[in-house]
Amino acid sequence: QVQLVESGGGLVQAGGSLRLSCAASGRPLSRYAMAWFRHGPGPEREFVAGITWSGSGTLYVDSVKGRFTISRDSVKNTVYLQMNSLKPEDTALYYCAAAIREYYNDVISFSDEYDYWGQGTQVTVSS
Repeated sequence: QVQLVESGGGLVQAGGSLRLSCAASGRPLSRYAMAWFRHGPGPEREFVAGITWSGSGTLYVDSVKGRFTISRDSVKNTVYLQMNSLKPEDTALYYCAAAIREYYNDVISFSDEYDYWGQGTQVTVSS
């Protein structure tokens, strides 16, 4: 079992920055692809950013490219999402997720393929 705990959310003005953290316990994340999803006012949970278990590859939804950066620290067993130039439309509950990848070093953007989820951290961007 992997437990994921997000932190770092909060209220920020448009144009500001936040860094989200996702701390894992239970197992090392060495063979887990990781991702951040968000659930805003719409009905669907949206893929935001993902990273391979090795950290060699990343993927972003178009709306955050150039503004958000996902990274991971294997020593701290933690994944981060640096969010810059925040916009009101980034307001959402942000979730961290982990997917075991025994044989592939890839990024997964489909939520159904993730095995573990955190409880989420709220990000609110005021205009």
